[in-house]
Amino acid sequence: MATTNINVRVDSALKQEAEILFKDLGLTMSSAITMFLRSAVNHDGIPFEVKRMISNTETKAALTECKEMVWGDEEDPRQL
Repeated sequence: MATTNINVRVDSALKQEAEILFKDLGLTMSSAITMFLRSAVNHDGIPFEVKRMISNTETKAALTECKEMVWGDEEDPRQL
């Protein structure tokens, strides 16, 4: 089987933590990424749930206040 390279940019701390974890599991970064890719193909999608975090009431109020401070009565152009 022919192989190819994949270049991925990640936070250096995340990479270091992942390398430690994978080493403890007896894996290399390459084998762990290959396992993820095979699992994604087998699941025909991301092999775990991906969803947005639901904000609590306090966070929603803070976000609303921030938008009002930044945009005032104007429409937020990101919402158009």
